[in-house]
Amino acid sequence: MAWRHWYYPPASVAGLVLGCTLWASTAGANAPPSANLASPARPIPTAAMLNPKRADFLGKLPSPDARQVADWVMSSGDNATLPFVIVDKIGARVFVFDGTGHLRGSSMALLGLAHGDDSIPGIGTRKLALIRPEERTTPAGRFVAMLGRDIHQDILWVDYETAISLHRVVMGNPGDHRHQRLLGNSPLNKRISYGCINVPAKFFDTVVLKVFSGTNGIVYILPEQRRLRDVFPIPAPAPDEKHR
Repeated sequence: MAWRHWYYPPASVAGLVLGCTLWASTAGANAPPSANLASPARPIPTAAMLNPKRADFLGKLPSPDARQVADWVMSSGDNATLPFVIVDKIGARVFVFDGTGHLRGSSMALLGLAHGDDSIPGIGTRKLALIRPEERTTPAGRFVAMLGRDIHQDILWVDYETAISLHRVVMGNPGDHRHQRLLGNSPLNKRISYGCINVPAKFFDTVVLKVFSGTNGIVYILPEQRRLRDVFPIPAPAPDEKHR
């Protein structure tokens, strides 16, 4: 069975106004097929998985947290050989890896306006006009992602329940200056969306679409307020490694 699911939401959706598609997802039949499936279970570690493997960033310099999570994914086999994405909210950067842990591309990204690591309960059924600025968060965690489609374009669904996706940057409110915000390397002005992850169109077309074509994958969104080990089951370093 092919894992690429193209989903067209009903006409009553709130729409992709400022970068996030939010609608009332009350009918299970309207959900993408794999949205009703159990998330791929994390594999039971084996001796091979516990060998110290490292993700290959191909010379890019990730933040320590991004490096730690990517290396943990490879050492533990948490991605189950599926492609995966690291979203570094503090650095406002996205790293896309193939299933073997080799970087396929990285880009600056726009993220939720509000700082925080959790979504408001029921946010996926709210109209955009009713979402307050402090509720516009990009949630942290591990998500099973798949290509799909909203009203306007193809997207990578990150969390269907809360209507979080990774997609090409959209115009949104002209005063947001989203395209201009993506041009710089500083993360300071990258918080503007309703929670979705906006990336340059070329990056989405040449990296995200190619890596996720025909397969599901895992998206790891790093926390910015919670501790890394409160979000991901990363083993604590051995006592003799803490001060290296």
